[in-house]
Amino acid sequence: MPLVAHSKLPTFERMKHEGHDVLEEERASHQDIRELHIGLLNMMPDAALSATERQFFRLVGSANLIAQFHMHVFTLDELPRSEQAREYIDNYYETFDDIKRDGLDALIITGANVTHPNLSSEPFWEPLADVMAWAHENVTSVLCSCLATHALLEHHYGIKRNPMGFKRWGIFDHKVSMPEHPLVENINTRFDVPHSRFNQVTRQQLEEKGVVVLAEGEEAGVHLAVSPDLFRTVFFQGHPEYDSNSLLKEYKREVLLWFDDQRDGHPPFPDNYLTPQAKAILGEYRSELIASRETGIEPPEFPEKLLMTLIDNTWRDTAKAVVSNWLGHVYQITNSRRELPFMDGIDPQDPLGLKS
Repeated sequence: MPLVAHSKLPTFERMKHEGHDVLEEERASHQDIRELHIGLLNMMPDAALSATERQFFRLVGSANLIAQFHMHVFTLDELPRSEQAREYIDNYYETFDDIKRDGLDALIITGANVTHPNLSSEPFWEPLADVMAWAHENVTSVLCSCLATHALLEHHYGIKRNPMGFKRWGIFDHKVSMPEHPLVENINTRFDVPHSRFNQVTRQQLEEKGVVVLAEGEEAGVHLAVSPDLFRTVFFQGHPEYDSNSLLKEYKREVLLWFDDQRDGHPPFPDNYLTPQAKAILGEYRSELIASRETGIEPPEFPEKLLMTLIDNTWRDTAKAVVSNWLGHVYQITNSRRELPFMDGIDPQDPLGLKS
């Protein structure tokens, strides 16, 4: 069902041009349908700010619900931003004070770039903790992506992520491990998820703290888990929100860093992502870059458009289904008043009634 364009955020117009169902606020106000107010705490760096908006907007907007979704995007003032990004945020984002005043039914927290070995040294650490403390008292459920998952697991459960010594990067197979949980209802028992990270938390670490694993892979490890109450916090260790070209853009960035001598060694291909034909094209592109460096001629353009015709998206349908299940159950138990998390009679320690 449709997103509601309740602000002038450019992403709404971009979504309309992409063919997504977006309602103007005036039209939405005349429909007698319960709306859901979804927060998006966008902690991504400047270059990925609007792309991350679109990725999560698409997942929410594709949920199969009789509802209207009001997306409330905000960030943390402590994160370093360029002047251009700050202007964009000032023009289109809400503040955390706005969010606290008006309330939310659900909250999504994105990943973020890190610059310190310890997450507790990052500028987002304390303000993120403040957001989560507020959300725990006022929001029905919170969904965390990748770095946000690692940060919140450490802050709330003392679970420290483990450096792997390499980058887990690509598309990886996963299997549902708790098929009776409503979040994985009617999804494929095996499914793909993109990952892009240097660190991980393990099933053993999670289970020792009562966190419940819903899906994991032999190679990539845990992807989907929930807090001990089975719903109030949902953890993604991967990136199911990624677009088809997200990993390709990461690869392009790393290749250009190598070309400019800003990284050691040419980057490897993302695992399980590129076809043999795509790899051959990129091998030829690498040779052209080397020749360009040796001769001083202008380097060739990265063949992104050609490569996009060779990339398959094998994760989007499952991602949509999980987010749809999540929002569907938020819809069923959230209070009609945005500032309250639950309907009367809902047990915060067992909001879905799965433990009784």
